[in-house]
Amino acid sequence: MTVITRFAPSPTGMLHIGGARTALFNYLFARRHSGRFLLRVEDTDKARSTEEASQAILEGLAWLGLNPDAPVVFQSQQADRHRACAYDMLERGTAFKCYVTPGELQARRAEGENHRAAAKVEEDPAKKAELLERANALLAPFRSPWRDGGTPPSADAPFTVRLRAPEDGDRMLTDLVQGEITIQANELDDLIMLRADGTPTYMLAVVIDDHDMGVTHIIRGDDHLRNAFRQIPIYEAMGWTVPEFAHVPLIHGPDGAKLSKRHGALSTLAYRDMGYLPEAMNAYLLRLGWSHGDQEIFTQTEAIEAFELDGIGKSPARLDFDKLGGVNAHFIQQSDDDRLFDDLLPYLQTDRTLTPEQVMRVQSALPEMKVRGDTLPNLADSFQFLLINRPIELNKKARKSLREEGLVRLTGLRDALIAADDWSVDCLSTVIHSYCTAQDLSMGQVGQPLRAALTGGLPAPDIAPVLAWLGRDEAIGRIDDQI
Repeated sequence: MTVITRFAPSPTGMLHIGGARTALFNYLFARRHSGRFLLRVEDTDKARSTEEASQAILEGLAWLGLNPDAPVVFQSQQADRHRACAYDMLERGTAFKCYVTPGELQARRAEGENHRAAAKVEEDPAKKAELLERANALLAPFRSPWRDGGTPPSADAPFTVRLRAPEDGDRMLTDLVQGEITIQANELDDLIMLRADGTPTYMLAVVIDDHDMGVTHIIRGDDHLRNAFRQIPIYEAMGWTVPEFAHVPLIHGPDGAKLSKRHGALSTLAYRDMGYLPEAMNAYLLRLGWSHGDQEIFTQTEAIEAFELDGIGKSPARLDFDKLGGVNAHFIQQSDDDRLFDDLLPYLQTDRTLTPEQVMRVQSALPEMKVRGDTLPNLADSFQFLLINRPIELNKKARKSLREEGLVRLTGLRDALIAADDWSVDCLSTVIHSYCTAQDLSMGQVGQPLRAALTGGLPAPDIAPVLAWLGRDEAIGRIDDQI
């Protein structure tokens, strides 16, 4: 059997990180078993689905590198197939026409709620029990009076097509994450598959599409667990093989509450714009609810080799931005310098275009500087001392370092720097230390005014590399400006 998984988002909103993790798990499981990963956009809710959301979902998946192995399927384009299957079930006798109107259903629910409300204030135990029994019967999963046939109210009476729910007894699901789960068949309703206007419902469409796409493993959030018990009877009604199910616990916020926007339930593309690398997002999402030994960070190759569903826990994972930052910092440091510069450039050019000289400074500093940021914007900020224009503005601490005594030392060091044989880090470091020794000065007494002149007080690493990255002309020019 070829393993086939699918990710099936609804384009009623953007792809948030919970959906991205579901896509990742499906992708990795398919790759782990040399199978296929498919994508279906469930756009049957025309009132809420938007083209913008569909494109954002596709863009988010492409950014993460979770590309499907076949063209994207749009569920709305399969409506004729869905209707045909519903009528096939009518022919088989596993579905039936139901003439109960929405008004009758609403009246039934209202009557049940009224009985329940009356029971709350009823003092007579016998009457209270009777009211609750009536309420429970009316509010129980709906079993249609038309399931066993009958004469239609009229020749042209509108009807829905409902699935004939299983008779009484246990219904058991062996879930690959949750284990064995059992419910009673009477907990299932005669669900609607075709509305009165002939449009298919989600419950019908998702089963047919999964079957037609050859899906063998349905890996999705555990908020769909109840749906599995409603969808399996459709497979049975059509005589189809039921796929394996794996329902993954959802992601919660740091406080343990359901994930919301205040926790970080943002569009996946928002994380891209905040400066997280796609491989870092994948590595972080992988470890949200899944583990493999003691390893914390996985490359995609390592993840494919290790991923199995039995590594998924049964408890909700908690979003942790500090940990995400640490994972992102790791991948920034591991990133190829040319690729990282291209990723970094938009954050360096938010309000300017870098000159060729500034580009050279950043590129020369990048191999050592990339340890100084956990997101691309943070890393870009750490390069600001290389990009400021002369004459640079000094902060209060830098001005203090460049008072008379500091300027005298800076002037002497300038002469020593001009005489340097070359402008390499090693040579510059030797020049500075030799000057300190000759003048009987500490490194701090010389380094502070030099750093102030070169950076204006902005954060920067060791001073010799700063001199080398700036280049001879720029560095001496900044020193001269202060002298």
